[in-house]
Amino acid sequence: MLKKWIPNDSIRNIAEWILVLAAAALFAFLINTFLARTASVEGNSMTPTLEHGDVVLVNKLSYLFGTPQYDDIVVFPFTGNQGKHYIKRIIGLPGDEMNWIEGYFYRNGEPLADSFATEWVSGGSVEFPLVVPEGSCFVLGDNRWVSEDSRYTEVGCMPFEKLVGKVSLRLLPFASFGGVE
Repeated sequence: MLKKWIPNDSIRNIAEWILVLAAAALFAFLINTFLARTASVEGNSMTPTLEHGDVVLVNKLSYLFGTPQYDDIVVFPFTGNQGKHYIKRIIGLPGDEMNWIEGYFYRNGEPLADSFATEWVSGGSVEFPLVVPEGSCFVLGDNRWVSEDSRYTEVGCMPFEKLVGKVSLRLLPFASFGGVE
């Protein structure tokens, strides 16, 4: 096809490579923008589920066709720094009453029975009990000793529209490759 416009074989080969690279870049951009992206875990707030340095795949379509659910691990921008993203677990949905009593979290009067989380932590800077607003979720890190999450006014309850997506797969390290729960 390019032979018609570019008679020189060397220049035509370079032009074809440029077109292939441009198409690949466009394809990668569209996937990253609309379908999925990767995210790196920074810090230990999701230990033991996710470790510092893990790389995960974030499904951006999750909430386009579904709604957030309890225990989903989600990615969202940190309010104070739009370049920074947090990875946390949803433990409260709209209308849920969240409470923190003597180191334990309660949802609608029932203690959370999450075996993946550490307990006996501070309640943060928000006032409990708190009702999760419509269109938002309450998120916590699994390692609550070091997690900046919905307990703190800087994060608060996360509006659904700010969720980048749901973590669906651990890509790195290869030894831990697989689904994330």
